[in-house]
Amino acid sequence: MTLLGFFGCALAAFGPAASFFAVVIARDPIRVIILIASGFFWLLSLLLSSGLWLAVVPLQKQLAFGLVFSVLLQELFRFGFYKTMRKAEKGLQMISEDEMYKDHNQAKARHVLALVSGFGYGLISGAFALINVLADMIGPGTIGLRSSGEHNFFFTSAYLTLCFVFLHTFWSVIFFYGCDARKYHLIAVVVISHLTVSCLTLLNAQKLYVASLVPVTLVLLAVGATAFVISGGSVRRWRAWFTMKPADQLNGPPRGEFANTAVST
Repeated sequence: MTLLGFFGCALAAFGPAASFFAVVIARDPIRVIILIASGFFWLLSLLLSSGLWLAVVPLQKQLAFGLVFSVLLQELFRFGFYKTMRKAEKGLQMISEDEMYKDHNQAKARHVLALVSGFGYGLISGAFALINVLADMIGPGTIGLRSSGEHNFFFTSAYLTLCFVFLHTFWSVIFFYGCDARKYHLIAVVVISHLTVSCLTLLNAQKLYVASLVPVTLVLLAVGATAFVISGGSVRRWRAWFTMKPADQLNGPPRGEFANTAVST
């Protein structure tokens, strides 16, 4: 029973992420390197937030204190990774075999770079968030009776991990575009939404799982839609994907004005 619960929660949390990795990232070694590098930046933010938590002894029992500063440090290092990638962009264009650089589609290349870096951020974040929960699920012992609420805890942990993996992915797309286009309100949206959903997880300590799951899901859908539009997506492109037809063969004017907009910094 414990192994069934372990594999169920592990696949619920990381199954979609594994599929995303196999389809989008694994085929290009440069994308794999970017994913690992972005995960390293997240680890640096974790190291600094841990040091800050240890330094401020009176507030060590206040979980909200550590959470807020951890989020702010994560966003600071997201910006640091953005600057690093912009410095390395010309080098990546020279050595990468990705079709984006061969087509000289700078806007698309930057969106994909942001997508991959955000996924690396989210993947390492999810791994650290769930690894201890999964370790407890293996045993010894069982999850507990249905009335005990332990089932809800493990499912909530797995589902929130799944959400945060893709939240970080979408946040990076929005954040990078906001920096490139100097639309600072988009950067503020990323920081505020990150703080909001992270603080909502504090409700799980009172077993108010629904109060955290529903808003986090809504935020995920909202930031996902925003990242989709920023990357040049539109309803027309969705129709093309579902009908397996080129977008220019569908009726209606083209949408997604950001698709062919190259922004220089």
